[in-house]
Amino acid sequence: MSISYLEHEGGRIAYEIDGDGPLVVLAHGMGDSRKAFRFLAPKLVAAGYRVASVDLRGHGDSSTTWASYTRTDIANDLVALIRELGGPAVVVGHSFAGGSATIAAVDAPELVAAVVLVGPFTRAQKTDFGALLRDGHHRRGIMLLMATAALRSVKLWKKYLDHAYPGRKPADWQAYLSTLETTLHMDVVAKMGMNPPVDAGRKLPLLKAPALVVMGDRDPDWGDPRAEAEGIVAETPAGTVAMIPGAGHYPHAQYPDEVADVMLPFLAEHTRG
Repeated sequence: MSISYLEHEGGRIAYEIDGDGPLVVLAHGMGDSRKAFRFLAPKLVAAGYRVASVDLRGHGDSSTTWASYTRTDIANDLVALIRELGGPAVVVGHSFAGGSATIAAVDAPELVAAVVLVGPFTRAQKTDFGALLRDGHHRRGIMLLMATAALRSVKLWKKYLDHAYPGRKPADWQAYLSTLETTLHMDVVAKMGMNPPVDAGRKLPLLKAPALVVMGDRDPDWGDPRAEAEGIVAETPAGTVAMIPGAGHYPHAQYPDEVADVMLPFLAEHTRG
């Protein structure tokens, strides 16, 4: 697939598009690229969807000179892309972009038919000191995230990624990390990492679009991943939770078959040809 670009707000957003059918937009988390969905996207295309995999601003082949990198900024980028591609779309947002998908669905309900929130940071977080004390897996994940943001270290980010993929690694893991490192802009990662999801949290109770929250049950970003997923759904009128056993913060790359199995019925219910 060739790279396309959307000129937007003085910069450009890179994306690849493949397939025919209802539109699904895939938005990765911070410190990653559109290739995060390299295993999931072909499964969606094979199931009859037109899939746009996006590089967030400051990532991959997108511009790196933006004034800010909030979830609202990225939501505006996603809305502009959906409008360009002729929505409506289902937006799949991972981690940081889960908050952006939520904002986009509230701000442009005519363009966002539904959202899939994968390991999403989409509401204000409270430090769970009890979980930090008793759960070493969670404690190490948070320490690595904080250190990466403070020191802007590629080495620490790669250590976090290794930790956030517990157990199973993709077959191309080392090659993927090497390629990812060439497009990492740690100043952007640091800015995003220090940006709390308060803007998304304000929108969450206003979300009317159907929402599927996909969470790995070994996600180190939370002391209790299921409780976080259920807390998000409790604030939305039409949300459901799907837990992926054994998965960390990147279930779509660790367990793409299992994620596709829970996503495809949701997409079929909430898209039209």
